Amino acid sequence: MTKSILNLLYSREHEWILQLDKDRVRIGISDYAQRQLGDIVFVENPEVNEKVTANESIGTIESVKTASEIYAPVSGTIIRVNEELQDAPEIMNEQPYEAGWLVEIELSSSGELQTLLNEEEYQIFINEGGE
Repeated sequence: MTKSILNLLYSREHEWILQLDKDRVRIGISDYAQRQLGDIVFVENPEVNEKVTANESIGTIESVKTASEIYAPVSGTIIRVNEELQDAPEIMNEQPYEAGWLVEIELSSSGELQTLLNEEEYQIFINEGGE
């Protein structure tokens, strides 16, 4: 992995969150999540300008093993969707922290970031069997 993951935050549903600036975040699924899913074959993302609420489903990831909901770790408005995943969903397996991101959200409340896990807390969570 080329990017340091120490500046990422994580949800208990295995999404990672990268703060791009004061009001914008980029979201993807963790390496742990993509390994649990196996080969990803389809991604359904929300629409740009869609309002999302923290902890609610915003899409679906389908793999050869299963289908899994994507949950918004924060509330806000979808401002960008990774269109490349429509034709090449396997990018999520190959580069979960780089090209395999899902969406960018303009935050409605940056305070929600305080509820997320840092790298160390997330590692403890998954090592304790966090599902």
